[in-house]
Amino acid sequence: MKIGIFGTGMVGQTIADKLTQLGHKVMIGTRSKESSLAKTGKDNFGRPSFGEWINNRKEIQIGTYSETALFGEFLVNATSGIGSLDALKTAGEKNLSGKILLDISNPLDFSKGMPPTLTVCNTDSLGEQIQRSFPETKVVKSLNTVNANVMVQPSMLQDSTNIFLNGNDSNAKAEVKKLLISFGWNEKDIIDMGDITTARGTEQILPVWIRLMVTLQTPVFNFKIVTGKK
Repeated sequence: MKIGIFGTGMVGQTIADKLTQLGHKVMIGTRSKESSLAKTGKDNFGRPSFGEWINNRKEIQIGTYSETALFGEFLVNATSGIGSLDALKTAGEKNLSGKILLDISNPLDFSKGMPPTLTVCNTDSLGEQIQRSFPETKVVKSLNTVNANVMVQPSMLQDSTNIFLNGNDSNAKAEVKKLLISFGWNEKDIIDMGDITTARGTEQILPVWIRLMVTLQTPVFNFKIVTGKK
């Protein structure tokens, strides 16, 4: 497929690399191509600058948000949650209409440092806000409860972990599920939680996830759902 990814950070880059390895045509979108390419030095994770990263990947195109939305048959929101709505509005409602949007973002506010707080929770979610803002887009929340490397290589965990699907459109969720399986996820570990309102639950995992990451001193760990009696 032709897949457009919004967001040039660690998550966007990791997803772009995996999709390219799987044979998809990829464009990664940014608010300003010039500003993104001008960045120098390593990022907060010790990775090369975006300009260096993209220059070493001739098969991945770079575009504005609107160019990326036009390019993609299938879209991925890998922007920071606090900026997701603005980024998608810049991409253009018409350009998003009728397309599947895999939403990986989380509504995390780091303005007061660590640990972050949620900008929306309990009675609403970022996934719902995106769906309401773009009613003709088929929003599916997934992959937002694991580290970027685990997203595309779940086998790096010592044991399997669960991943979730939240969305209104069953066909869109089926397509996202196929993509997750191509990433290496076991079908039995993918849980369809229901409509987009269930994203309230998965987004609220993040405060627990972040505290576990600090306690365990690694972002690579399991969330395993076990049901029934032994």
